[in-house]
Amino acid sequence: MSENEQKQDVEAATPKPGILKKTIVMVGMMGAGKTAVGRALAARLDVPFLDSDHEIEAAANMTIPEIFERDGVEYFRKKESQVISRLLAEERGVLSTGGGAFLSEENREIIKENGVSVWLQADLEVTWNRVKHRNTRPLLRTDNPRKTLSELYDARVPMYAKADLHVPSDGQVTIEEMVDRALQALKNRPDVLEWT
Repeated sequence: MSENEQKQDVEAATPKPGILKKTIVMVGMMGAGKTAVGRALAARLDVPFLDSDHEIEAAANMTIPEIFERDGVEYFRKKESQVISRLLAEERGVLSTGGGAFLSEENREIIKENGVSVWLQADLEVTWNRVKHRNTRPLLRTDNPRKTLSELYDARVPMYAKADLHVPSDGQVTIEEMVDRALQALKNRPDVLEWT
């Protein structure tokens, strides 16, 4: 049997993800890969990819840093909750949320009722290496962004740990391998994803 035939046999024996019953909500720190992994997961499942930050920017016709600067964090968090609630009600798919979205008890409850939360569990160094060269993170516009990120990380990890599923990311795997890890975690959730 050729290597290609063996690969086809393995693929045939592996169940394929089928019908999505609830929205998969990606949560975690900025730089954890929520958008990249979420987009690839949605493509693999052939479902819509939704991004709460993008939807907020489109509705406001402003970037998130501009919203933070003009209206403040509280206003942004209120709009974020409204958008997440709307997206969960309107369409089933994979939803990427901002790093602070899951901190809100209201958001966690909305997500639990209408979807399943998947924490992309990246450590501090992985997230720092991904965000340190970008100036699009309003919370890191401080004198010491590395220290700020560390403080955010320490404060947020206990909230992320409340997610339904945890998918570790060591920063050494590809996006497709992260999708495989997420699907593996979802195998025990037939209420979310029906396998064929």
